[in-house]
Amino acid sequence: MRRKIVVGNWKMNGSLASNERLLKALVEKIPQAISVDIVVCAPYPYLFQTQSHLKHSPIFWGAQNVAKYESGAFTGEVSVSMLKEFGASYAIIGHSERSTAYCESDENIATKFMMVKKAGMTPILCVGETLIEREAGIMEKVVSKQLDTIIEMYGEEIFDETVIAYEPIWAIGSDLAASPEQAQAMHQFIREKLSSNTEVIKSLKIIYGGSVNPQNAIQLFSMPDVDGGLVGRASLNASDFESICHSAEI
Repeated sequence: MRRKIVVGNWKMNGSLASNERLLKALVEKIPQAISVDIVVCAPYPYLFQTQSHLKHSPIFWGAQNVAKYESGAFTGEVSVSMLKEFGASYAIIGHSERSTAYCESDENIATKFMMVKKAGMTPILCVGETLIEREAGIMEKVVSKQLDTIIEMYGEEIFDETVIAYEPIWAIGSDLAASPEQAQAMHQFIREKLSSNTEVIKSLKIIYGGSVNPQNAIQLFSMPDVDGGLVGRASLNASDFESICHSAEI
């Protein structure tokens, strides 16, 4: 069985004081022997604080974005080598809140995905459809295109030891999560699309994101192709996040 993973995406939230309380609570609540991989993706300025608190815990940490360049005159960007200096081992790539607001192309997202993988970190690739696309019945076509760009540029084997987060855009922050059956159908589609590479299919984790909370996590994580969750708002509450992490153990 694939080991499940739960990723907390803090988004643009937090302060030194609130982070201190949250990180201390997570370290106290999450047992060393937990059978789930747990990741916290904090805003860039708080990576050092996150590293300081979590370095002796079972919790990994990462970033919410990364530059597609290694270095250079790119004001405001942060490279993978900079992230690695703070012990980050994961990076979220292509989240809809970024790709929509900053008009990121599928090609840009693919390049970032490759940069993270090349650096020995684990990319968490976000894919998903809008409500209009789902109602039109083209959600699989939309997600397939997002994956095809990476496959065409770097080959299917680049998905080995990576994470894909299916995040229907209509569910993010809406309190209206996809049903377990909707999540399972898309996860199965993604897994079957990448099934020609045996190494990829053994190591790839496909997780669900979009209004994950302690009430719906057990049902979502019980689906055979759902390998965990990408958690937004609920990851800012230590008790809620702990509950979701334990749901992935069942």
